[in-house]
Amino acid sequence: PETTTLSAHNMTTTKRALIIVDVQNDFCQGGSLEVPNGNQVIAVFNQLRDSCEWDLIVLTQDFHPQDHISFASNHEGKNPFEQITLPDGTPQVMWPNHCVQQSNGCQFHDKLKREDRDVIVQKGKNREVDSYSGFFDNNKKEKTELDGVLKKNNITDAYIGGLALDFCVQFTAVDSAELGYNTYLIEDACRGIAQDSVEAAMKKMKEKGIKIVQSKDIPQKVAQS
Repeated sequence: PETTTLSAHNMTTTKRALIIVDVQNDFCQGGSLEVPNGNQVIAVFNQLRDSCEWDLIVLTQDFHPQDHISFASNHEGKNPFEQITLPDGTPQVMWPNHCVQQSNGCQFHDKLKREDRDVIVQKGKNREVDSYSGFFDNNKKEKTELDGVLKKNNITDAYIGGLALDFCVQFTAVDSAELGYNTYLIEDACRGIAQDSVEAAMKKMKEKGIKIVQSKDIPQKVAQS
């Protein structure tokens, strides 16, 4: 039995993070890039914060300069939701101006519960490249601090939800899985922009081994072996 005790000591302790993606005014009701029914995720996250124990809670925040490359307004003759190709070959959807630094639209929704110990990770700050994922810019050249924060806190399991499922949530979840975290998409804590892109996103996430869960099925605390 000594050997079994030894191997038990070597087992990684499960530590889990809740990652709340971009629950900001511009993506909620009345915002410039409103996600249909986006406000419905707020109650789910507030409930999860109260009902489950988390080793870490992270909020990602889209945080664009006014002259950001993804804004249709910064490209003459381009309309929101058209797609262009950037000079480095990266495809880029043209978006309405949203989540401009220091604007009200950039702020987290005031009904979303927050605590001082939450970690905020800002993304999309570089005007030259968009950043759907909480981990990387879209061209994968620059990392945010998210991976470092998770590693510093010895996080093994990432539970992810937010806005919008078919863009920033999907990209964050896929990167989380590729970086080696046990990744869970909290389906009822997400809303998407369009049905077809939501279906494509769900398919891709399942292919990447991401587990799809409902908030009510998340255990209150980690069962330690």
